[in-house]
Amino acid sequence: MGGPGRVTEVPEALLRRCAFPPEGSPIDVAVSGGADSLALLALACAAGCAVTAHHVDHGQRPESAAEAGVVAAAAARFGAWFSSHRVSVETGPNLEARLRQARWEVLPPGTATGHTADDRAETILLNLMRGSGLDGMVAMLGAYHPILALRRSETHSLCKQLGLEPVVDPSNLDPRFRRNRVRHELLPLLDDIARRDVAEVLARQADLLAGDAALLDELAVAVDPADAAAVRSAPVALARRALRKWIASEIPGGYAPSAAAVERVLEVAAGRVVACEVGQGLSVRRSAGRLRIVKESRLPVEELGGRELDAGEEAAGGHRTGDEPAWA
Repeated sequence: MGGPGRVTEVPEALLRRCAFPPEGSPIDVAVSGGADSLALLALACAAGCAVTAHHVDHGQRPESAAEAGVVAAAAARFGAWFSSHRVSVETGPNLEARLRQARWEVLPPGTATGHTADDRAETILLNLMRGSGLDGMVAMLGAYHPILALRRSETHSLCKQLGLEPVVDPSNLDPRFRRNRVRHELLPLLDDIARRDVAEVLARQADLLAGDAALLDELAVAVDPADAAAVRSAPVALARRALRKWIASEIPGGYAPSAAAVERVLEVAAGRVVACEVGQGLSVRRSAGRLRIVKESRLPVEELGGRELDAGEEAAGGHRTGDEPAWA
């Protein structure tokens, strides 16, 4: 079964807080079978979109294959198309990051996810602990997150109201993953200390900072990141932003370079070194006043200004840590 469907049981008040495209618009949604993603599926159908539910089987747990059936049944009930994908990722270091990358490689571009305001708060705190800048304090804005204004308690309540039985992923309780400790330990502690709902406070702060970030983005467009002189003469905040977006456009998966990597590129633009590494096997070189991004495994020491990168710098080269559990 497939095609636009209308889910009349969804409360209109809940739907009004979502950010779906106009009725009849096609939309791809990632559905793991958890409460957040099942709620996303139901809400997208209730909004009158032409929904395709995508399930990705990571093959990491014996029961993962059966979970596709949960998603397929929900898609059929709500009148959505269903598409199943399977990825194979070997166990080893940074497993969660590699699973996440494999997932995005099989999903259509622009696929929406079921992240909520609680996920956003967790991400802001994780970014803060990693030393993120302004964008990290905004977190998750955009069309990929249509239910970002909803709370996790609301997605669970909606599933209960619709008679859906969400899949429970045990990795979401595993304390080895930093996000789980933020979710189950840090946020409840902050709520207790602040005597208020800290997730709500963080979401409000993020919305305010989003306006500042948008203004900086608009101003940074005037800076040509490939022109060393333009980078040198621009206000450093705009130069950093222009370089960051330029480098991110070349990194697989859209990951942004670290702050340390951007500072190294500023050194190249200033003429103090002729090249630097920025992570993910990429380097930035200066030649005849122009900067260019090149792919190579490692630069000679003399091109790095006579020094090797230390382990901390290499670790900060734009690759996010894989400490996050399975998707919503």
